[in-house]
Amino acid sequence: MVGIGLMGHGIATNVCKHGHALAVLEHAGNQPLDALKAAGAQSFTNASALAARSEAVILVLTGAPQVEAVLTGPDGVLAGLQPGTVVIDCSTSLPETTLRMAALVQARGGRFLDAPMTRTPKEAAEGRLNLLVGGEAAVLDACRPLLRCFAENILHAGPLGAGHSMKLLHNYVSLGMATLLAEAGACAARSGVSAEVFVNVLAQGGGGGVALERMKPYLLAQDPSGLRFSIANARKDLDYYTAMAAATGAEQQIAAAVQATLAQAVERLGPQALVPQLVSLLAGDTPA
Repeated sequence: MVGIGLMGHGIATNVCKHGHALAVLEHAGNQPLDALKAAGAQSFTNASALAARSEAVILVLTGAPQVEAVLTGPDGVLAGLQPGTVVIDCSTSLPETTLRMAALVQARGGRFLDAPMTRTPKEAAEGRLNLLVGGEAAVLDACRPLLRCFAENILHAGPLGAGHSMKLLHNYVSLGMATLLAEAGACAARSGVSAEVFVNVLAQGGGGGVALERMKPYLLAQDPSGLRFSIANARKDLDYYTAMAAATGAEQQIAAAVQATLAQAVERLGPQALVPQLVSLLAGDTPA
């Protein structure tokens, strides 16, 4: 595995729990590796050496530039990739990057799946992620036993790139809903509507759903733990979505408004701020 962050650590833990021999790449952005190493995981300092010892390489990275760098950079995965090895990209990436990287992997005799995730670090730790998979059905079938170690639901979205396309559609809708709820919650506070009334009315009507449940702890008690997703990552995902929409000629006026809101929030709060903190920012308060 390359990318042992909040999501990757849960994935790696479950891969070990199911008895697979695991190798991980040492990187400053990793979560602590002590527990994984105690469970038998071996660490490598370059991706080429890791790939040379692996039948499958799982990428859980921030975005398209990181995926490209890990695969094609000096001592990257491609330099050590063995024929038949499958690269499983669980990152959120651009479909056009996915197709380019898949072609390079295939040219080296490898196989490729784009398998981005939905759900949160909590479900990653529990082995209950959703995977949206693009690629050949036969490759997916061969990888299902490995993917089931950390995924509750595995959807074959279509050919290569379809997984990442569907992930961008999903994140646009889910993050768009969270941003809308933040703006409405800020308006409710300014209008004298209590947070409890705001949340209860939405939950009992058309405003209910997963986005509300994730934003609810912050709306009621300024607790951002319901959605541990940074505004900077949300902005990146909206940037990717609008790029995809532009490439297909799709309308994107609403997406552009969400994108602008997130961009302004990153400038004002910094890259570590979490999506629920938008509520305070839009209300003119100091985020918790």
